[in-house]
Amino acid sequence: MTDMNENQMRAAAETVEKFDVIILGAGINGAGLFRDLCLQGIKCLIIDKADFGSGTSAAPSRLIHGGIKYLETGELGLVAQSTLERNLLLRNAPHCVEPLATFIPSFSLMKGAFAALRTLFGSTTAPRSRGALLIKIGLALYDLYGARHRVMPKHQFMFRKRALAEMPEVTPRIVAGGIYYDAKICRPERLVWELVRDGLDACPGARAANFTTLLGQKDGVLTFRDPEGAEWQASGDLVANAAGPWIDHVNAMLGAESKLISGTKGSHILLSHPDLVRSLKGRMIYFEADDGRICLVYEYLGLALVGSTDIKAADPENVRCEDDEIDYFIASLRSLLPRLHFDRDQIVYAYSGIRPLPASDASQPGLISRDHSAPILEPVANRPFPIISLVGGKWTTFRGFAEEVADTILARIGKARATSTQMLAIGGGRDFPVDDAARKAWIAARATKTGLAPQRVAMLLARYGTTADLVMKDAAGGAGQTELTHVSGYSAAEIDWIARHEMVEHLADIVMRRTTLAIEGRLSAEALDEISRIAATSLGWSEERRSEEVAMVCAHLQRFNRVHL
Repeated sequence: MTDMNENQMRAAAETVEKFDVIILGAGINGAGLFRDLCLQGIKCLIIDKADFGSGTSAAPSRLIHGGIKYLETGELGLVAQSTLERNLLLRNAPHCVEPLATFIPSFSLMKGAFAALRTLFGSTTAPRSRGALLIKIGLALYDLYGARHRVMPKHQFMFRKRALAEMPEVTPRIVAGGIYYDAKICRPERLVWELVRDGLDACPGARAANFTTLLGQKDGVLTFRDPEGAEWQASGDLVANAAGPWIDHVNAMLGAESKLISGTKGSHILLSHPDLVRSLKGRMIYFEADDGRICLVYEYLGLALVGSTDIKAADPENVRCEDDEIDYFIASLRSLLPRLHFDRDQIVYAYSGIRPLPASDASQPGLISRDHSAPILEPVANRPFPIISLVGGKWTTFRGFAEEVADTILARIGKARATSTQMLAIGGGRDFPVDDAARKAWIAARATKTGLAPQRVAMLLARYGTTADLVMKDAAGGAGQTELTHVSGYSAAEIDWIARHEMVEHLADIVMRRTTLAIEGRLSAEALDEISRIAATSLGWSEERRSEEVAMVCAHLQRFNRVHL
C-alpha cells in the first residue's frame, strides 16, 4: 500500500471532529460538567455507550440529601456542600426535586455517642447504634450546615409518646424520634437528559451522542462507533472521564492504566402497599435496621421505595437486586412496622447499581468516602491530551462537582468563567410556578390556550416542568391527545413528542428514562405494544425493529428489575 499524498492526509485530518473537551460518560457527573462547560462557551462532545443517565445515575435512592450519615464519619465538608447543593436544587429544579420530611427513630438514649466522638478524631469504625443523644446532636448540626439558602424548616425532636403519635405504625420499641427535612427527586433520569439538552442549547458547536462506543485512541484521536455501526473520530484538548464504575476501564482504553474506583452495590425495591404509604404521611423513615445498617422507606409516585444495601461489588454490567437483599428489606420493614404486612408479592419493581466510590481498603463499605475528586493524568508521548477522571460524588453534589472540574479545565485552557450555575434553573425548572396561586394561573392559561383539560395540563407540568409548553404546543388540538388505551394519563402525542425531540434510540429510553412508566409498575404487554407502535411511527422503525425493541425491554425488565410482562 502506498503512502497517502498531501491531499489525502489533509482530507483524513478534516474528518476528525475537533472539540475543546471530550466527556466520556453521560451520567449525572458527565452531564453536569457538559452543561457547565457549554455555558462558558466551551465546545464539548459528550459520549455514552448507552443512554444518557442509564447507568449508576438511574439507580440512586432518589434522594437529594445533605448526608446526615456523613456526620458520623467526620466528612463535615461534604455535609456542608451537600446541604447547600440540596437547597440550590430545590430552587433550580422544582419540577423534579421537592422537600421530603424525614422521621428518624431512636432505639436507645446514649448508644453510639462515644463511638461517634472517636470517629471524629480518626477512628475507622462508625457507631453501630445511634441513640437519642447522638441523633439530637446530629440534627442540630445538620440544621447549622443547611443554613445557607435555607428553604425548609429546622428539625423537631420528640420522645416516645409524641413520636408514636406522629408515626403510630412504628414499633413501640423506640425511645425517641426526630423529624428533619431533606428532598427527593422524582425523575432523576429526565434531569440528566435536561442537563444535556441545556448544554446543547447553550453552545451551538457542542454535540451529544448516546449508544456510542469508544474504540480507543491513537496520537490524540479518539475513535467511536455509532448506533448504526459507522465509525467516526474526534479530538480534544482535554478528555474528562465521567464513566462512573467504568472509569478504570475507559482510562485503560485511552492508554492510561488506573485504579481509581472501589465500587459498592446499592439495591432498592418498590412496593405496591397503600397502607404503608398512608402510614408514612408523606414522610421518609430513615431507620436503623436490627444489624445497625441504615435503611429508608418513603412514598415515590404512589409506591413505597425501600433501600438500600451497601455491598462491595465490581461488575456494573450485571448488577441486580438479589433474593437475600429482598429478604433483608422485608425483615427490616417487619421489625420497624410490626402491624403492617409485608411479602414479596407486593414488589412491583427492583433495581440496583454500583456506586463509583474512590478506591479504598476500608473494612466496611459504609466507611468508604462519598466525597469526590478529580485526579489528572498528564499527557504522554502517544496521548497528547490530559485526562481528568471524575471519581466518586453523588447525585446531590453534581452541580458543585461540575463547577470545580469546569474551573480546573477553564484554568488549563486559559479561559475565564462566563456564567455561574449556582442559581441557574435546569430544564423544565425555568420559570416554574412554585406556589399554588402561580401554578393554578399557569395551568388555567395553558388550558385556555390549548383546549386541553386543566387536569391534563397539570399532569404535564408535573412530569416535564415548563417544558410542558413545548409538548402542548407541538400537539395542541390534535387527535393524538386522546389517552392511550393501555396507559392511563399518557397520550399518543406525548409519546410521539418524546420520541422525536429527546434523542431516543430505543424503546427503553422512553419507558425507563424519559418517563417513569417502568419504575411505577405501569407497563403491561399491551401497554408496551401500544407505546412501541407510536415510537415506530415517529422514528421510522420497521415492524421487525419494533418487535425487537419490545423483546429487549421485556428481557431487561425481567433480568434486572424483576418485572415479568
